[in-house]
Amino acid sequence: MTDDEIAALSPAERRDLILRLVPRPDGLPSERTINRIRKWRTVLILLGSLALIPWTVYLAVTLPNHYVARHWVATWVGFDVLLLATLLWTAIAGWKRRVMVFPTAVVSGVLLLCDAWFDVLTSQRSDLMQAVLSAVLLEVPLALILIGGPLKLMRYLAVRYGVVDSHTHFWSLPIPVPDLYPNRQVPTRGPQP
Repeated sequence: MTDDEIAALSPAERRDLILRLVPRPDGLPSERTINRIRKWRTVLILLGSLALIPWTVYLAVTLPNHYVARHWVATWVGFDVLLLATLLWTAIAGWKRRVMVFPTAVVSGVLLLCDAWFDVLTSQRSDLMQAVLSAVLLEVPLALILIGGPLKLMRYLAVRYGVVDSHTHFWSLPIPVPDLYPNRQVPTRGPQP
């Protein structure tokens, strides 16, 4: 096929072509197994979320407003070492163009948001302005880049390899296992050809 013929294919036709050109990988679980795992993981996440509601209410009612913490230095230094490790891992994975950049970047971003949150909320009045400026100017913007970048790249790859139409919104992206659902319609958003 020529490049023009490939460009003229619909997303569904491109997916079909990809499926014919790329063999099903060895070790890929059956559709039934994947659906069972997805169902049980979803149930566990929902149960954990439900259990967190009364626990959060309990903490809000019972925790003291002032508390002297033991191991304060070890807590913060340990957290910063963990943050440093995930940032370095992200940098190396990004430099080498490895798939590991997706989870490490998101973890790094979430840790930066946690760092900003706890720095601002635990700072003394004399340090509050520095904590807020650090959060607003450094930690939160970097976290958004670290989380948003991999998400945009995942969407780009899904569009590029014909898993979804280019008008598909990120929140509508399916998990790209197209050979399990060969007859399923691809979610799209916007005008249809």
